[in-house]
Amino acid sequence: MLISQIGNEDGSITVAVREEGGPARAVRGAGSVHALALEAANSGRSLAAVIEEKGLGDEIDLQAAYAAGRLLAPIIHPDPAHLHLTGTGLTHLGSAATRDSMHRKTTEAAEETLTDSMKMFRMGLENGKPKPGETGVQPEWFYKGNGTQAVAPGAALVSPSFALDGGEEPEMAGIYVIAGDGTPFRIGFAVANEFSDHVTERINYLYLAHSKLRQASFGPEIRVGAAPDDIRGFSRILRGGEVLWEKPFVSGEANMSHTFANLEYHHFKYGLFRSPGDVHVHMFGTATLSFGDGVRTEAGDVFEIGAEGFGLPLRNPLAVAPEETIEIRQL
Repeated sequence: MLISQIGNEDGSITVAVREEGGPARAVRGAGSVHALALEAANSGRSLAAVIEEKGLGDEIDLQAAYAAGRLLAPIIHPDPAHLHLTGTGLTHLGSAATRDSMHRKTTEAAEETLTDSMKMFRMGLENGKPKPGETGVQPEWFYKGNGTQAVAPGAALVSPSFALDGGEEPEMAGIYVIAGDGTPFRIGFAVANEFSDHVTERINYLYLAHSKLRQASFGPEIRVGAAPDDIRGFSRILRGGEVLWEKPFVSGEANMSHTFANLEYHHFKYGLFRSPGDVHVHMFGTATLSFGDGVRTEAGDVFEIGAEGFGLPLRNPLAVAPEETIEIRQL
């Protein structure tokens, strides 16, 4: 089941559900995906059961809503400060050639010759997929921002004026709500653009935190339930309506050095991420970047990312913010 949200002129939200390839219909009496998910989490029922109980109403043209700019992020929080955008890196194996190369480097090279990134990658290869009941190695982790940084499908991803780059990262994101008793519940997975500044990151790996404090977009639809083991998608950049760059990307545990469960554990093990009612959008990494192929994005470029089984593709144009004067005042 795919679930999404449409903004209405009066400020209300219409929640839509559908099966892949089928028509979307409104969920009766649903104020938002957040409200539906919390109702399910706090009542011990599945999201599908709550939706079935409420029933479905009118058919909705999602493509028309997308074109009209009415699609919202597939989950938002009434208070944006209670939606958390986070992610993990060095989690994907990449292509077969890259995988073989990385295996040779990380198993044959002496420890002292490895970069910190390669050491982290090797840790994932060795213990990122623990057996049930065991705890695996913790991954690289980063914070992107709160709900004010979540950009709706179709809206512009805005690069700060001081940024050195604004590049896409096609990823899978896990979507979670925290129940009243502090238990995290996964709604499902969505396509995400974990928008980053790769030039800043390349200067020094200690600048990673700076490079990740950027907007992100996800959706337009959430695939409710578990993710497939092997996810196949595409990432492209359009400039002036023409394809500038395009590559396939893969995700899912068959293409990762960590399990989703291990990455989830090392996020939610922190009590501050288990506050009742909060929303978490946690991005799981990628092995495909246009930046790696020498592409320099420009304002007006359009990012488009999609994956089979995850609904409509995610599209966002790139914009650059005007320069700001930041004044720190003394109280």
